[in-house]
Amino acid sequence: MEVRKGSRQTEVGDIPEDWDVDTLESTTPRNMKNSIVDGPFGSNLKTIHYRKSGIPIITSGYVTEGYFFADDYLYVDDEKFKQEKRSAVNAGDIVMAKIGARCGASAILPDWHQTGILSGNALKITIDKSRHSTYYIWQVLWSLYLRGTIELLKATGAQPAISMANLKKFNIPLPPLTEQKAIATALSDADALVSGLEKLIDKKKAIKQGAMQLLLTGKKRLPGFSGEWKTKKFKELLEYEQPWKYTVRNTEYSENGTPVLTANKSFLLGYTNETDGICNDTPVIIFDDFTTDSKYVDFPFKVKSSAIKLLRTKDNKADLRFVFGKIQLTRFHLGDHKRYYISEYQHLEVLVPDLEEQTAIAQVLSDMDSEIEAFEHKLEKYRLIKQGMMQELLTGKKRLI
Repeated sequence: MEVRKGSRQTEVGDIPEDWDVDTLESTTPRNMKNSIVDGPFGSNLKTIHYRKSGIPIITSGYVTEGYFFADDYLYVDDEKFKQEKRSAVNAGDIVMAKIGARCGASAILPDWHQTGILSGNALKITIDKSRHSTYYIWQVLWSLYLRGTIELLKATGAQPAISMANLKKFNIPLPPLTEQKAIATALSDADALVSGLEKLIDKKKAIKQGAMQLLLTGKKRLPGFSGEWKTKKFKELLEYEQPWKYTVRNTEYSENGTPVLTANKSFLLGYTNETDGICNDTPVIIFDDFTTDSKYVDFPFKVKSSAIKLLRTKDNKADLRFVFGKIQLTRFHLGDHKRYYISEYQHLEVLVPDLEEQTAIAQVLSDMDSEIEAFEHKLEKYRLIKQGMMQELLTGKKRLI
């Protein structure tokens, strides 16, 4: 195997000559007990131990997105914490999901966070900051997770789980501390760009939701419109058909062709090369009678499930995007959490303006959607750039100092 000039071949691959390779455990403080440790065994931390205040329990769900987020905590009292102090976790520690489908995902407990106790589905890693950069080490672990090579750390069992022994003995590339810090700074700056754009998108979505609440209910009128809104049932605005002729036959999808859709969160399942039975009569709303989710579609497609209904405006007497907004708003306002199937949706009553005002409102909301979509494309680009930086910097293919 050809080795880059100034590099050497190691058990972790081709790395610069002045980099070391050592175990993850070697990066923890010397002579410190429980520097890599998991939460208490299940029977040692149960519901009966939970309190409304005290020492917060840090669970795996707080870190599975690659950053720490907890909007609510469970707690233990001081006595229980002392009993399980081996599982203490402090600000600046790396917290990793130990068990479950997203085991291996991790984040750093923020500097502002008080000392907590791990739940049974989490583990923590304390890095010796005098010798290593915590952010650099975490980026190495996060890169393993993103690339799927975290599988090397898993134990065999009934459900996915990180092997503590494998984790401690896992070899990682270790640049000099000054270079670790330089890499950490560059990747942190990239993360800040991604995070900033995520927050902007969330803000834009919140603004759009507010606009929907005002415009789709008539609480705020667009300039030039003043006519009275009328009460209509959805069945007066929409007609629907069964999707039999648009249903895909072969679900072994390809990388291109006609999109195959569902109405739920996954939406795009893949692409098919089937050339018959394509729905070209768009725009249309696809409505899933299992999940009661809906999507507005303005491109040719096929569907997977016969539970999908195709909704169009009846006799072109309504603006389909406006009606789609009313469907979304109706779902948003349902306080009983009942799933309204298409047979029931037909009979729900909503206030609607004349067609001209419907179209004007739909255009405003469509423009907001387009702006959000543009930011989402930009976000995906930033994420890809960040992943490329990780691949280059964490392997030494690109040097900062």
